[in-house]
Amino acid sequence: MKARVIAFYLPQFHPTPSNDVWWGKGFTEWTNVCKARRLFRGHYQPHIPADLGFYDLRLKETRQAQAEMAKEYGIEGFCYYHYWFGNGRRELERPFDEVLESGEPGFPFMLCWANESWHEKFWNKDGASVTKLLVEQRYEGEEDHTKHFYSLLPAFRDPRYMKVDGKPMFMIFRPLGFAEVSAFIDLWQRLAKENGLGGLYFIGQTTEYERDADAIFDKGFDAVNTVRLFDVRKHSGLVRRRYRKLFRAFFHIPFAYKYSTAKKYFITEYEKRENVFPTVIPNWDHTPRSGKNGFVLTGSTPRLFGQSVREAVDAVREKAEDKRLIFVKSWNEWGEGNHLEPDLKFGRGYLEELRDNIR
Repeated sequence: MKARVIAFYLPQFHPTPSNDVWWGKGFTEWTNVCKARRLFRGHYQPHIPADLGFYDLRLKETRQAQAEMAKEYGIEGFCYYHYWFGNGRRELERPFDEVLESGEPGFPFMLCWANESWHEKFWNKDGASVTKLLVEQRYEGEEDHTKHFYSLLPAFRDPRYMKVDGKPMFMIFRPLGFAEVSAFIDLWQRLAKENGLGGLYFIGQTTEYERDADAIFDKGFDAVNTVRLFDVRKHSGLVRRRYRKLFRAFFHIPFAYKYSTAKKYFITEYEKRENVFPTVIPNWDHTPRSGKNGFVLTGSTPRLFGQSVREAVDAVREKAEDKRLIFVKSWNEWGEGNHLEPDLKFGRGYLEELRDNIR
C-alpha cells in the first residue's frame, strides 16, 4: 500500500433525543439529503445513496457493511467524529460506543474531537446568516478533561485503534479555538503514560495552514492535518470574488466553484513535510443543509478525484511508513454532498479511483 488512507466518518444517521427536540421527531441527516433540490443549471442534487441505502447506524449490519466496503477499496480505517461539550455532555455517541463495546466490526479506527458549538443556522431576507445556539462547546478545566480522558481510555486501549510512533492518534478539529489546549495536551500525555499507552499522538486540523501551522505546533501538537477545501476562494482574486458575490446575490444561488479548479489547491509542497497530513476531497455541496447559502464544488467526477489522490500519494511517498497518512473528507457526509459511499450517479466510481491510486 502506497499510503495509509483514513476516512472521516459522521456518526449522525440515527435518531437522537436532542435532534428530536431541535428538528422534529425522527430527524437524521437523511432528512436534509432527501429535501435537497437543484438550485442552478448543472447543479447535481439530490445525492441518492446506492449500495448501502438510507441506512440507520443503530444497526450492526450497516456498520459491518460500511467497514467491509471501505476495506475492499484500500481504506485503513475510519476517523469517527467525537463530541464532548464539557461536563460529560456528549452527542451522537451511540454508533461508536456500540462498535467499541461489541468489538465489531473488526476494522481500525481513531477519533477526531469535533470541538465546536452547535448552532441552528437560518437566514434573513437579505441573505445574512443568523445563528441560534443549540449546545455550547465548553472547556471545564482539569477535572472535566480527566473525566473526558477516562471516557476514551477503553478506545485508546482497543487493538483496533490506529497509531503513529506506537501512540494512539487523536485529532482536534479546532486546535486554536481551545485557549488552554497546551495544558490539555500535557494532562492527557501524562494520563496516557500513567495508563500504559506511552503517550498520545496529537493532530491539529486546519483549513489555513500557512496562517496557523506554527501556532498549532507551538501548542504541543505532533502533526497537522490540512483541509484545503476553501483555498480556491483565496486564489480567485478580489475582483472575481466580488463579481461572484454580486452574481450570486442577484440570481439567489449558492457560492459555486469548479471542482477541477479547486482540486489544484488541495495538495501543496507543505503536505510533503513529515508531520503534515493532507486531505483529499471527493466532492462538496453544502446546500442540503444551507440551501442557496451553501458552498458548492461543481463538476466533480471520479477521474478528477483520482488525480487528487495521486497528488496526495506523491506528497507522502518519502515519509516514514506509518506517517504516509492521507485523510479523506469524507466517508459519509451526505448532507455536505461529501461522501465516498456509492450514490446512484457514480456508483463505486470514487472508491475505485481511490483503490487504483493507492495500491
